[in-house]
Amino acid sequence: MLVLIRGAGDIATGIALRLHRAGCSVILTDLPQPTSIRCTVCFSEAVYRGEAQVEGVTAMLARSPKEALTLAGRHIPAVLIDRDCSCIPALNPDALVDAILAKKNLGTRMDMAPVVIGVGPGFTAGTDCHAAVETMRGHSLGRVLYTGSPMPNTGIPGNIGGYTAQRVLRAPAAGIFMPRIPIGKMVKAGEVAALVDGQPMLCTIDGCLRGMLHQGVPVYTGMKCADIDPRGKPEHCRFASDKALAIGGGVLEAILHFSGILE
Repeated sequence: MLVLIRGAGDIATGIALRLHRAGCSVILTDLPQPTSIRCTVCFSEAVYRGEAQVEGVTAMLARSPKEALTLAGRHIPAVLIDRDCSCIPALNPDALVDAILAKKNLGTRMDMAPVVIGVGPGFTAGTDCHAAVETMRGHSLGRVLYTGSPMPNTGIPGNIGGYTAQRVLRAPAAGIFMPRIPIGKMVKAGEVAALVDGQPMLCTIDGCLRGMLHQGVPVYTGMKCADIDPRGKPEHCRFASDKALAIGGGVLEAILHFSGILE
């Protein structure tokens, strides 16, 4: 079974890991300059490095849909640079998962594949996808909806270690992002984590720097650029999050639910 995933960030990568380990062939798409924060657990890193390894699974950058199919046929997750998913006719996937997490639907339709799954707010099962998966932390995280929509975006990051919005670092200005601290390092509130147009982006709390944008990425004022984990465990930077894997489990359930029409 070939599954195409729109997006290759941390949630999309958690989904890809679950599907890959369940025996699916996986191809992910992303932007020419991905803006993933948790780079150490994102297959989007393959765009920058040619390959990316997460939890022992290596994804490779494909230069064309044909190359992506070759990699997928060898059970190697492939990453394609494709902003608008124009690769669909060439790939002819059995299932499509929209894991861009844009908080709205950016063009995914039910007719794009035999099974289409929307991840997070902006999708309605039965209207623009066959099933949707809840991404809000809490009792319903990872739940599959076969009718209706996931909960709307609150604009407040999930609670980790007692912190919500405080753990997210945002660009102090518009410009080119220049990190100063590597992912996995312990930080203190007030430290300079990065510079944007000469202005410092300061750490807001103590903890482990869990995510950081790549150097050279253009950012706008207020854009999410880094993430601090107050639990202070650097090893968390090497593994997909509980949230990503829970959502991945939901996607796998949905694909299995509709597997009869894929035979």
